[in-house]
Parts: sequence; C-alpha cells; structure tokens
Amino acid sequence: MMESFMDTNGLKRRVLIVDDEFINREILGNILSTQYEVTYAENGKEALEKLTDRSLRFSLILLDLLMPVMDGFEVIEKIEGDENLKNIPVIVMTSEKDAEVKSIKLGASDFITKPFDMPEVILARCERIIRLYEDNSIIKAAEKDDLTGLFTREFFIEYIHQIEIYDHDKALDAICLNIDHFHMLNETHGRKVGDEVLKNTARILMDIFHDGSIGCRSDADNFYVCAYHREDYSNFFDELNEELAKISRIPKIRFRIGICRNVDISQPVEIWFDHAKLACDRIRGDYSKQIFFYSKELNDADLYHERLINDIDKAIENHELMVYFQPKYGIQGEKNVLKSAEALIRWRHSELGMISPGDFVPLFESNGLIQKVDHFVWDEAARKIREWKDTLGQSVPVSVNVSRIDIYDTELENRLSKLLETNALTPKDMYLEITESAYSENADRLIEAVEHLREKGFKIEIDDFGSGYSSLNMITTIPIDVLKMDMSFIRNMNKDEKSLKLIEIVIGIAKFLDVPVVAEGVEEENQVDTLKKMGCDLIQGYYFSKPLPAEDFAELIKKEIEAGCI
Repeated sequence: MMESFMDTNGLKRRVLIVDDEFINREILGNILSTQYEVTYAENGKEALEKLTDRSLRFSLILLDLLMPVMDGFEVIEKIEGDENLKNIPVIVMTSEKDAEVKSIKLGASDFITKPFDMPEVILARCERIIRLYEDNSIIKAAEKDDLTGLFTREFFIEYIHQIEIYDHDKALDAICLNIDHFHMLNETHGRKVGDEVLKNTARILMDIFHDGSIGCRSDADNFYVCAYHREDYSNFFDELNEELAKISRIPKIRFRIGICRNVDISQPVEIWFDHAKLACDRIRGDYSKQIFFYSKELNDADLYHERLINDIDKAIENHELMVYFQPKYGIQGEKNVLKSAEALIRWRHSELGMISPGDFVPLFESNGLIQKVDHFVWDEAARKIREWKDTLGQSVPVSVNVSRIDIYDTELENRLSKLLETNALTPKDMYLEITESAYSENADRLIEAVEHLREKGFKIEIDDFGSGYSSLNMITTIPIDVLKMDMSFIRNMNKDEKSLKLIEIVIGIAKFLDVPVVAEGVEEENQVDTLKKMGCDLIQGYYFSKPLPAEDFAELIKKEIEAGCI
C-alpha cells in the first residue's frame, strides 16, 4: 500500500547521510539520489539537529560510526531513546566487524561495509530496510486501538492463534464485556468522560487478567478478553466495579459480562466470542444479573428462535400457520350451551413439525413479529365466520387476540373495521381479547384504544385476569365486556384453598361489574360443578373440547344446532 501511494504520486523518501568525510558523503549521495531525497550531516550532533527539524521527515539514516563531536554509537543511543526518532531505521557504515555487532545490539537495523564498491547492493539494502520499517509502522498503527491501547479485533484474533500454537495445552475462556447504555453516559457527561471510562475499563481489565491474557476493544463499548480458564468468576465483577469506582467520576456504571468457558479450540476463534457476546446480550435489560455464562443449550435455543424468526414469512405464504378454535360454553342454564370460541394459532412447520405456541408466541411478542401473526389470525377467523354463516346459516362469535404492539398501531381501528366490512360481519361476530400486561406497559394508550373500539361496537375481553399487579387498576379505568380469569387459578382450585378463594373473588368482581366471567383451562367435571355453583358464566377447556381445526369446529357447530344447544 505504501509503495503504491508513494510511487503513484511521485513522492521520494528522504535519506540522511551522516559521515565526517566529504568524499564518502558524495559517493553515497550520488548512489542514492537517483531514488531518494538526500540530506547530509558531518557529525552526530548535526545529524540530531537535522532529525529534530520538524520540516524534514526521514525514512532512513546511513550512519558512520567514527566521527568527531559525536560518534555514531552515541547517535544510535539517542535515537533509540527518543519516541519520535526510534522508528527511523539506521544502517551503519563501517569496516570493523566488532563495531557492526555492537551497533546492531544498540539498535541499528543493518550495516554497509566500507569502501562502497557495489552501488546496486547499497540501493537494494536501503530499499529493503525502508520497506520493512514502513510495513512495520503500518502494522503497529493498525495493531492497537488508539484510545485504550488494547489490540484491534483483527490482531487480537491473530495473537490468539499464536497462543493456540505455542500454549495449546491450557484451556481458554472467551469473555465479552459491555458498558450498559454507554451512549447515555456520553450524552450525559460528555465524550471526554466517556473516553476516560473506556481507557480505565481497558486498563483494569488487563490488571485483573494479568496472567498473559490478551484483550481488545471490539467496537465502541464492547471489550473482548481471551483469558486462561478459571472456574470461579464470582469476584470478577466486584473487582472491576471497585477499581473503576476509585478513579471514575461516574457513581454507577453497569457492566454486562458474557463468558464462554473452556472454549472448543476446534471451532474458529470468532465463534468463541460470538458465544460470549450471545451470553452478554442475553442479560440486556436484566438488572438482576451482571454475568451470564454461555451454554450449548442457550445456543441451541437461540438458533431455534432465529430459525422461527426467519421462517415466519414463509410460514404465512405456504399456509403452515393454521387457526384452531376452542369453544366456550355457557353453564348456567339447564343445558351447557355453545356461546363463543377463541381463535388460537398453530404452526405446522414443513421441516420441524408442529411447533408449540409457547415456543413462538412469547418470542414474537418480544420482537414485534406477533403483529404479523395477529393479522393472520384475524383474517382467517373473519373468513371462517363468514363461511359458517353462509354454509350453516349461523355462527358463533370468535375472540381474537390483540397484542400490545397492536394497541400502539394507529391503524388498529381502521384495520378491524375494514376486515369486518370485507367479510360482511359486525363487531358482534368478533370479540377482542387483551391481556392485562398491555395495561402495565402503556395504560393511557390502552384505555384510549379500548374506548374507541367499544364505540365501534366491539366487545372487549380481558384475558389472564389476576396474573399481574395491574388487574384491579385495569378494571377500574377500562370499560370491559368479559372477564377471563387466569387459568393458574383453575389448575390449582382443587389443591389449593387460596386459588379457590381467589376464583370466588374474581367471580364476585365480575358480578359487581355486571360482566360475564370465563374460566379457562377447565378439564374435570368437579371443576365444572364447583365453578357453576360459584356463578361462573362461561367455561373453556378440554372438559368440553380441545382446540379444533376450522373444519372440525364447523361440525361441532352443526351438531350443537341439531341438538338445540346454540
């Protein structure tokens, strides 16, 4: 790169010839001036004056050893002791073998034997030394991060390869450290303070891992350390925080640390640190943990989740997603009557088979993809309701889930209204289920959305009532039409007196609000009997039916019509 730049732009490197004999200076000057800009000095003192002249930049020094005022040995020692000069290579000119050895030990790069009888050899040696030092300067500039002094990522990886070769018997750990919300620290306290935190973090890391471990700053606020394996990291976080607190003006800096212990050396080094970063990222936003350890199970789960995320669009296009319907029965009359149903998503993956909603629904809720699933369910449910109306002359209302991300969508009302219009349905045909977790995240937006939807005629069901702290606040501020109690109460009602009492309280709240209450997850006859006595209105669960494909649910509707139970 340097050769191409210098030669392409017609630039000549500058060489300093230092010799007290005029004839030697002239001979060398004639040889070198064809390729280089040449500057001369008659002794060591004059040479140092030229070298410290900021208007001159030298690529090479040709130095005689035996000179008056200041000899060549002293010049080499002064050059080696000066940070600004030590990177300029020195070729010693001498005829004494002992002097050659001494000068190279002091720091000279090469020597040329006097007398100067082979110009081609002199030119070749000068060019070789200059190229070596220029390449080395480029490498050194790229090797270390300017701010922290740690290795850059590329050199960090390369040095780990050297550790693998020469110290392969020792187990290694890969560590990723992140300064949480570092951009906020920069904005609040200024970039200068942020830089100090980065520099001190780097220094403390290397002080803690002082046993030959190496580190790098992989990007703005991420650090990697390749450390010799240790079983106990319990004091690592405390030591880091304590040391930083002594010198930092920032009272609380939160680190996240991911560790891949005893790395698999058969895998590429990059994979080790991908695993460590995966563990580090896993505790983003979790203030109960500062250190997390990578495991194969963690990786397999993340790969599985990544597969699901990547495959969702294809699943919709290829009709792998299916909507099932689970009936809700009214139990307060002489006969149990089919009143409505809940639309539930199912995924029959072309390669992985049936995927549990418990695997993909929470995942998609966390990353926003749940809206795609919701829209698919709404469309399918509306289409089926229309189909049942046309073929059976009757249908049952279907509840569909409205996720938190749907609540934020300013087009929610328009989308639902257009959906009903397209399928010639009314809001009475489709109920909207909202989980109470949506209330705790953005209560004002939820209240606004619910009020507008109810004005349009939609019935609002609150799902999983009683599962969180917001339950009572929620029902005092949001007008609702149906209360659906959390199924954990039902699961424990015959085992736990508290659960039974809580069911009684929820049913009492529903009666006070004058809205029906739904018990979900009912599987046993004694549960049905108890809930009926308590005054529960509707039951959903395996006691009556598991979730059914649309065709089977249509058959259920037909049977209920024939039996007069609809």
